[in-house]
Amino acid sequence: MPDRAPQPVDRLLPTDEARDLLTLVRDIAQREVAPRAAEEEEAGRFPRELFTLLSESGLLGLPYDSEYGGGDQPYEVYLQVLEELARARLTVALGVSVHTLATYPLAAYGTKEQHAEHLPAMLGGGLLGGYCLSEPSSGSDAASLRTRAVRDGDDWVIDGTKAWITHGGVADFYTVMARTGGEGARGISAFLVPSGAEGLGAAAPEKKMGMKGSPTAQVHFDGVRVPDARRIGEEGQGFAIALSALDGGRLGIAACAIGVAQAALDEAVGYATERRQFGRPIADFQGLRFMLADMATQIEAGRALYLTAARLRDAGRPFGRQAAMAKLHCTDTAMRVTTDAVQILGGYGYTADFPAERYMREAKVLQIVEGTNQIQRMVIARHLAGPETR
Repeated sequence: MPDRAPQPVDRLLPTDEARDLLTLVRDIAQREVAPRAAEEEEAGRFPRELFTLLSESGLLGLPYDSEYGGGDQPYEVYLQVLEELARARLTVALGVSVHTLATYPLAAYGTKEQHAEHLPAMLGGGLLGGYCLSEPSSGSDAASLRTRAVRDGDDWVIDGTKAWITHGGVADFYTVMARTGGEGARGISAFLVPSGAEGLGAAAPEKKMGMKGSPTAQVHFDGVRVPDARRIGEEGQGFAIALSALDGGRLGIAACAIGVAQAALDEAVGYATERRQFGRPIADFQGLRFMLADMATQIEAGRALYLTAARLRDAGRPFGRQAAMAKLHCTDTAMRVTTDAVQILGGYGYTADFPAERYMREAKVLQIVEGTNQIQRMVIARHLAGPETR
């Protein structure tokens, strides 16, 4: 089948600047990201040079303060940038989302002195971040984490292991949640740890079903010494900071999911209009037309849901429930749409000659990361009916 350039999504953007930004992102995605995606994912190659390009283009700090090198963009614009990048390659979009997540604690809870010292390099200086919350024995139950930071004069000494860390082994800095007090959520603090700190190392990347170009690895802390000046927020505030970061991070995952789903729909529509059976395009058959219509409708609904949550966030209003709904709906949509795309392509959809099978494998992880979809249902239910009784 011939290559097909994806048609632009019809977007309602708040400013001319935002429209120009999305045009720039589409150009970078189509020219620099998409052409190499299949080959590099198959080879398991992390495209670090693309993140350097994105940093130089101002795309790694979009929702943050321009005083420190950010883009001053509302979340509704930033998320649509993620969607466009995910449409070209999920590894790149998810990497931007994780970097934004790793930067958030310092940007939102750091002191002015910390902002001035660290944010310029984090937002536009070519650095790439990782977010260290999960551990081998604490995934969904994040408050039970065991990595510990012990005070030693003006320093903290961190020991423990973090698991499932995107950019593990390639990040320049890690935002780390570690236990500084007693058991439970109130005993956790947050730290900004440089990747070159003595005693910090990463295991070999996990061998994954999809997103092979994005390294996911355990990160080990063996007596890593961090100055108290790199503690973010107050002692014991780390878990609250982590949850606040994850609300925004879930919206990033939702936008990435819609980008993957849109790419799968593009592939399915292109194939169905070109592939001929029984003397006519298979897109003429009602069964396939209805599938395409359902796929498109689910994508539009997901896009509207994540944008509604983003606009609440931009307005300074609570958005946690809507963020959980967006993450749940958009990632489930990505799984359904990519599965249907494989079905529409038939045998070709099951081969690596077409990207549909890669989209399907990539969509699956989005139902798991940054809170499984079962956890999202728990979050939504708590907003509706209150906490569970014990």
